[in-house]
Amino acid sequence: MKLSLLGSVALLGLSAAACSAPVSDASSSAEDDLTSATARARKLTFAGYVYVDPSATDGQILSRVRAQTQTAFGALRTSEVGVASRELKGVDPSTFRKTTVTVADPANPSSTKSMVKVTYRYDDDAVVPVAMAKRSSLSTAVMNPGYAAQSQRILKECTANDSEAQEFVGAIWYVFDPSVGPCAGAIGKEQKAIDVDAAKVGAGKVPQSEVARLYIPVTVKLAAATTKTSGTYPEYDRLYSGGVKPNRVVISLVNGLIDHSNNTSTYQDSAWGEWMDELRAALAGRDFKFTGIEGNADLANYTVGGKQVHLPGGFMDVINDNLPLNVGHDALLTAVSEKVTHHFLRFEAPLKVKIGAAAEKNVTVEIMTYFGSGSDGAPHKYAIKNSDVFIYNGHSQIGYGPLDPSNFAPSDFPSSYQMLFVDGCVSYNYYNRGYWTLKSGGTKNLDMIVNGMEAPSWHSGYALGKFVHTLVDGSQASYLTLLKAASDTDEVGGSLRVVDGELDNTYKPSKTPIVVK
Repeated sequence: MKLSLLGSVALLGLSAAACSAPVSDASSSAEDDLTSATARARKLTFAGYVYVDPSATDGQILSRVRAQTQTAFGALRTSEVGVASRELKGVDPSTFRKTTVTVADPANPSSTKSMVKVTYRYDDDAVVPVAMAKRSSLSTAVMNPGYAAQSQRILKECTANDSEAQEFVGAIWYVFDPSVGPCAGAIGKEQKAIDVDAAKVGAGKVPQSEVARLYIPVTVKLAAATTKTSGTYPEYDRLYSGGVKPNRVVISLVNGLIDHSNNTSTYQDSAWGEWMDELRAALAGRDFKFTGIEGNADLANYTVGGKQVHLPGGFMDVINDNLPLNVGHDALLTAVSEKVTHHFLRFEAPLKVKIGAAAEKNVTVEIMTYFGSGSDGAPHKYAIKNSDVFIYNGHSQIGYGPLDPSNFAPSDFPSSYQMLFVDGCVSYNYYNRGYWTLKSGGTKNLDMIVNGMEAPSWHSGYALGKFVHTLVDGSQASYLTLLKAASDTDEVGGSLRVVDGELDNTYKPSKTPIVVK
C-alpha cells in the first residue's frame, strides 16, 4: 500500500479504430461538489479546545489550535475520512471562544493559576467511502498541542505500533489511531484520573491533569453534501485544439521510485514493473512510435557481460518484453535502466480529429515519460509546464515532496487548460486546493484528480495506463468512466479517488460531438 510506500516520510529528510463520441451526457440538477466512483462528499464539523496562558497572542492561540487539529488528520484517515484542508490547518479564528479558568494542583488545591480555555469549531469538506455516505457522526479523538513530547507513548497506545507506525514516529499525527484497542483504554484511564482530580480541587476549578491531558475525545459530525456520479467531462474540445503545443495533446507520465531498500539498480525497484505496465496500457491500440530520449542515448545497443546486444525495436522491445533469449534479462534491463532513468522519453501517435462542425484536422498525441523521480522538483516542474495532462505515480512524502504547491509559482503553469492526476497518498489533502490559486483561471483551467486515502502501488501502473488509453481512445469518456478505467487502485485499494474543479467545465459530447480517427 502507498501508506508505507508513497506516503512515506523516509524521503523527506525530516525528523486504435475510429470512434465517435456518445451522445448521452445525463447530469444531476443538484449542486454537486466532486465526481467519484467510490467516494462521497460530506461536510465535516467537530469542536475542540486548548488551554493557553492569559498573555497568549491571537497568533499563538491559532498555532496551538492548528497543532491540535493536525492530530485529527490521522484519526480521520484511519477512519477512512479524507479532508480538504492541508493537515486540517483551515481553522476559522472567528469560532474561538475564550474563558478564563482557575487551574489547581490536586495535591495542593490552594495553589492555583489563571489560564484561558479556548474552544473552537472546525469545519471542512470531506470525502468518505460510499458505505459512509449517510453516516451522521463518528467518535474519535484529538491530542494535546504538545503531543510530540510523548510520541513514544502515543506510538504504543494509539497506533498499530507496527513497522509502518514506527517509521512515522517523527510525524505521529499521521498514524494516530484512536480506534486501536489500547487507545480506548488509555483515554478512559486518563479521563478517570482527571475526574478524581476534579473532585479534589473542588467546584469552579480545573485540575492540572485536565490541562495536561494527552487525548481529548471528540465527536465528528458529518452532514449532507453531494457527489456527482455522471455528466462531467474533461474539456476534450480544448485538449484536441492544442494547449501547450498547437495541434497536439501532450500527456506526461512521471514515475517515482517506490521501494525503500537500496537497490543496486533502478530496474530492481518495483516501480519499474509498474512503469512498464503503464506504458503498455497507455500505448495499446494506437500507432505510437518512440521518438527519442532526452540526451539522445542509444537505446538499441548494449554491452552485457562482454556481449553486444542489439534490440531491433529499441526501447519499444523493452516495453513489449521482446528481449533476446541468449542474454540474462536482469543484466540487460539493468543496462537499459542506467540509460533511461532520470531522462524524458517521448512517444507519438497521429490522429485525425473533427470537433463539431469544424473541418477535420491532424492532431498528434504525444506522451512524454520520466522514470525515477525523487526529491528533485525539476522533472515535475518541466512536465507540468509542458503538458496538457500531467500524471504522477509515486511517493507523496506527506505532501512535502517536490509536488508541494509551495514549491511552485504561477509561472510554472501554462495558461491553457490542464488536467493534473496526482496518484500518491492522500493527495486530496496535500495538493487539491493549492494548485488552483497558482493556475491562471483556477478551476476553469485546471481539473484535479486526487486520492482521499492511500492508494496501492500494486497495479498502479496498469491503472494509470488504462486512464490514459481511455482518455484518448476517441470515445470522449466521462470523468466517471475514466475513474472506472483506473479502478484497479481505487475500488480494490479504497483510495477514495475524486475529480475536483470540473464542475465549471463546459464540454458536453451531445453539444459538441468529436470524431477521432
